[in-house]
Amino acid sequence: MTVRKKIVARLIELAEQLPEDMRLASVAAFALSNEIRLPLYQDRIHWAAIRIDRGPRTVRRRVDEAIDQLAELITTTPRTPSGIWHTAELHVAIALDRPQPEVLERHRIVADEDGLHELEFTSPLAAERRHIEVDVLYGGTLPDDSLGLTLPGPLSKGESHDFAVRFRLSSPQALRSYVVRVPKRAYDLFDLRVRFGRDWAPPHVWILREVHQNAVANPPHREHRHPVDRAGEIHQRFSRLLPGLAYGVRWELDQGPIPNGSRFGL
Repeated sequence: MTVRKKIVARLIELAEQLPEDMRLASVAAFALSNEIRLPLYQDRIHWAAIRIDRGPRTVRRRVDEAIDQLAELITTTPRTPSGIWHTAELHVAIALDRPQPEVLERHRIVADEDGLHELEFTSPLAAERRHIEVDVLYGGTLPDDSLGLTLPGPLSKGESHDFAVRFRLSSPQALRSYVVRVPKRAYDLFDLRVRFGRDWAPPHVWILREVHQNAVANPPHREHRHPVDRAGEIHQRFSRLLPGLAYGVRWELDQGPIPNGSRFGL
């Protein structure tokens, strides 16, 4: 019975990171709440169908999708989060239309335990550290030769903190045709803006959502076409990101490499 309780608790914990319809489908499939402890699987599917206002066949598909996502989360989500914090909001703006491409990141993080005073973050630029200039605009200080952030003071559990960081390439690199975020922890919100510029913009841009990180260069059917606006920009918002999966944009070039020749990978 103790083992069963631990398994149920872990599934409930992971299911909370799923979109609402998949969360309800997984709760029904595995009978994870007292409300749904019905003996027959078909009765539990009917229960979920009523709550998400879909037919039983759709719910069964959501169950299959939820199982895939839960399996991914089990293999990628640490049981006790490293750093004991999570991201509530991340706003990223990338400017490719300049000699030194820049990335501006604005973070809002929440402490999951008392005493958080330092955290680590990764560079969005897929280049050697010595070619990347990093500046903290507000919210902390950078230790020497590190991408860790020392906070102005310790945070208590549940307390939020805002900080902003700017990255700039000091040496041109080859550009990959995608920009993605693969979170190590669950994200509540990821807001992404990419500026190609009016004089140069890729003719085809796709949105990557919940793509396996090993399939970013050749993503599956989840990608969706997205237009570049008249300013040469693209804007996309992602909610409830799942750890270990990729979110972002990719593009195809008809005119050859981007002029600045930078290389990115959030």
